[in-house]
Amino acid sequence: MSNTNKLKIFNDPIYGFITIPNTLIYDLIQHPYFQRLRRITQMGLSYLVYPGAHHTRFHHAIGAMHMMQKAVEVLRSKDVSISKEEENALYIAILLHDIGHGPFSHTLEHSIVEVHHEEISMLFMNKLNEEFNGQLSLAIQIFKGEYHRKFMLQLISSQLDMDRMDYLKRDSFYSGVAEGNINSDRLIQMLNVTDDFLVMEEKGIYSIEKFLMARRLMYWQAYLHKTSLVAEMTLTNALKRAKELLHKGVEIECSKPLKHFMEHKVTSENFSNDNLDSFSQLDDFDIISALKNWQHHDDFILCSLSKMIINRDLSKIKLNSEKFPKEVLVEMITRFAKEHNITEQEAKYFIFKGKIKNQAYSKDAEPIRILKKDKTIEDVVEASDQLNLKALSKPVTKYFICFPKLLDENYH
Repeated sequence: MSNTNKLKIFNDPIYGFITIPNTLIYDLIQHPYFQRLRRITQMGLSYLVYPGAHHTRFHHAIGAMHMMQKAVEVLRSKDVSISKEEENALYIAILLHDIGHGPFSHTLEHSIVEVHHEEISMLFMNKLNEEFNGQLSLAIQIFKGEYHRKFMLQLISSQLDMDRMDYLKRDSFYSGVAEGNINSDRLIQMLNVTDDFLVMEEKGIYSIEKFLMARRLMYWQAYLHKTSLVAEMTLTNALKRAKELLHKGVEIECSKPLKHFMEHKVTSENFSNDNLDSFSQLDDFDIISALKNWQHHDDFILCSLSKMIINRDLSKIKLNSEKFPKEVLVEMITRFAKEHNITEQEAKYFIFKGKIKNQAYSKDAEPIRILKKDKTIEDVVEASDQLNLKALSKPVTKYFICFPKLLDENYH
């Protein structure tokens, strides 16, 4: 056993010093599975829009743990009993909630690994639990919603959880999108528990309104920014094309872990320990390195898509509140295929349409409960005197169409 001092501190640009609460948490942070998060950007390809957005999932997980430490402190001060074991389980669960994210966040899920990141997080947690002799069992129980104290899951995953408390503030800070900044201190200070549910004291209602508004604006300005959107879909298409070529017997150069997922169809049903091992070796660098190789590939499609991302020379994207007519898409595909001597099916790698949805608050999910002064509890939408909260709970859908810039002069 080494004599390393395990109660270290992190210096965080947002919260100042963050302390590691105990040696088990230190050992989890030191584990290669967790260290991998240093090589996964939190906001995917958003740095192509906001150059500062290079922060990682590692940053975010440590920040979310810090938020949880504050929440436990506040709830205990309000006589909510949380045992030492429960406290530790909350820290572990929030620390590991994103451990299953693949490179550039969601692109892999949409192209070569057909498994949701939350399922992979669960597999990592189970594997770590074996390695740490069952010390993560309670954290896993809470994470899966199987623990009898329901408010604990709400702290980790709900519409007002410690995950959102950190990522909104952090993403806003690193991207420079000031509208996303929230007062997490105030929000946490107002937390309480009633009848085993997480509630927000009524005087915190304006902070929640600001929090929901910030979430909506961050989605439009950052997470669903049209350039981030087109970059992410270009990357998804590049990976799909590489996989398609590989299956046709074409030589594709990339790292061993990436090739593993290119060659095998990986789903929830067949996600073995071997797959988990390969996944734990996979990060943003595998993808960037592959794109740098692929930009010199003989295949026109793979080469062009890779260059688009490496050189940030992306397709045009148009957003609309109405659906784009199908004829426009068909006409562009036909023209582009002819001009570049490729099939219409291949042209669809460059020209496609889709839709995005933004909903800051969902009335169908676990509600944000407001504890009124008379001790009654109300959904935040009903409790608020702000009419715009009702509007924020309605999903807004926008439609998009993407096509190479060269086609733009003929599109009206």
